[in-house]
Amino acid sequence: MRGRPRAPALHGRAVAFGDNRTVPIRRRSLLIALAAAPLCSAAVGYPAVTPRPLVFPRDHGAHPDYRTEWWYLTGWLDAPQPLGFQITFFRTRTEIDPANPSRFAAKQLVIAHAAIADPARGSLLKDERIARAGFGIAGASESDTDVRLDRWHLARRADGTYECTAPARGFKLQFTATPTQPMLLQGQDGYSRKGPQPAQASYYYSQPQLRVQATLQQEGSTRKLEGKAWLDHEWSSTLLDPDAVGWDWVGMNLDDGAALTAFQIRRRGSGEKLYAYASLREAGSSVPRIFAADEVDFAPIERWTSPRTRGAWPVAQRVRVGPRTFETKPLFADQELDSRATTGAVYWEGASLLSEAGRRVGRGYLEMTGYVEPIRL
Repeated sequence: MRGRPRAPALHGRAVAFGDNRTVPIRRRSLLIALAAAPLCSAAVGYPAVTPRPLVFPRDHGAHPDYRTEWWYLTGWLDAPQPLGFQITFFRTRTEIDPANPSRFAAKQLVIAHAAIADPARGSLLKDERIARAGFGIAGASESDTDVRLDRWHLARRADGTYECTAPARGFKLQFTATPTQPMLLQGQDGYSRKGPQPAQASYYYSQPQLRVQATLQQEGSTRKLEGKAWLDHEWSSTLLDPDAVGWDWVGMNLDDGAALTAFQIRRRGSGEKLYAYASLREAGSSVPRIFAADEVDFAPIERWTSPRTRGAWPVAQRVRVGPRTFETKPLFADQELDSRATTGAVYWEGASLLSEAGRRVGRGYLEMTGYVEPIRL
């Protein structure tokens, strides 16, 4: 569950936000055609999402005909003070005519975000990049996961292991993430409903319980760390109902080897549940148990108000999934990412512990959108 990129027009190299590099790019207004795409049905020229078997390794790769796509890795690294990390690559197809012969037409955009959640800082160390595809700067392979933006790179090897490098502002993160379990197809064999209408859907699979070996360079020191991660790969043309304002989502690696996914789509105005979903795959199983919308609820436990955006984020939540009730607790409260310069969204992406009946049972990430302004998809 991630926000559709809405990006500035680009003229040249990749844009790096927040660092001191000089880049020969003139930033203009937002791509109006992209931002104005209809929300309630698939835009003209974009394929609809309908149930179909996912085919691998092809579906590990990019799907450039669809409006938006992301490869999303979140995880925890073990240290005396554990760290959280996020690395995301977005691909978006703009409404520029694919037949436009100009090499400079921004028909596809690639965006990347990276963040380290370090409790010693109490806020995220983060960076982001954006570029149009092409010119050897940015692109995504259609045959398997292999997406690149400048020197940031995520690729999947033939044995299924992911390799990533992100030389970001203030830190450099390199890691491998090796599957320890079968792929998890969300929804109906990878067709994942996101609203009351069948067209409000994505193709969606997860790779939980990834074993991570990482090198983190930060503030003049280099640390080799291990941990666990979660990967989501989603692509869609139309995701949300017009009445939706945003979502709350969790992807949690349970300590016993199980994997929990849950999300709710919230209604504009009231913030009430518009749609919800959860899956729980027990350790040793290849098939998850799927929970319907009326079996899933999110309720705030603790709120934190951002001093920058004034968003009031429910950073700790109670999540009911069928007969079980879980609670999330953030590594720290300030895990807000203001990415309006790249994806057009403000979101909270937080390393969080998971407990049940007062006992820790796992850890992963809680993601929230729509608390500052409605998410646009």
